[in-house]
Amino acid sequence: MEASIDLTTTDKRPGVLNVFKCKCPRCRRGDMFANKNPYALKTTMRMNKECPVCGQPFNLEVGFYYGSSYVSYAVSIALSVATFVAWWVLIGFSLQDNRFFYWLAFNAVFLIAAQPYLMRLARTGWLMFFVRYDIDWRTPPAQQLERLNEEQEKNW
Repeated sequence: MEASIDLTTTDKRPGVLNVFKCKCPRCRRGDMFANKNPYALKTTMRMNKECPVCGQPFNLEVGFYYGSSYVSYAVSIALSVATFVAWWVLIGFSLQDNRFFYWLAFNAVFLIAAQPYLMRLARTGWLMFFVRYDIDWRTPPAQQLERLNEEQEKNW
């Protein structure tokens, strides 16, 4: 448990902001990942087995997070469109020079640098599709998993 978490408040946490903080979707307080720094590359994707605050299991089934690739793809496309528009407004594109190729290089470096955080963001977003915020998360226990084949968990 984290000592700095106030469990007595009942305010509703905004979901969009907690996706970016990689918080538990059920209580919006506990951290999903063991290490808060996504750029500690040896532990970037090491997740807690369950939420340290509400007990929500994070690994719902074997191979569950393969679906997070869809979220990662959508976020990467959105960021690419945003950098394209920003480049177009600030620098501009021209047929007379190589500014388009400079944008391609900038966008590629930007996406590669942001990849550790984007992978975490994708997992958090994918889990939020399946685990909803529960305003009364303190009273009912987290729903336990129906099945989880731990023998096959590392075979993917």
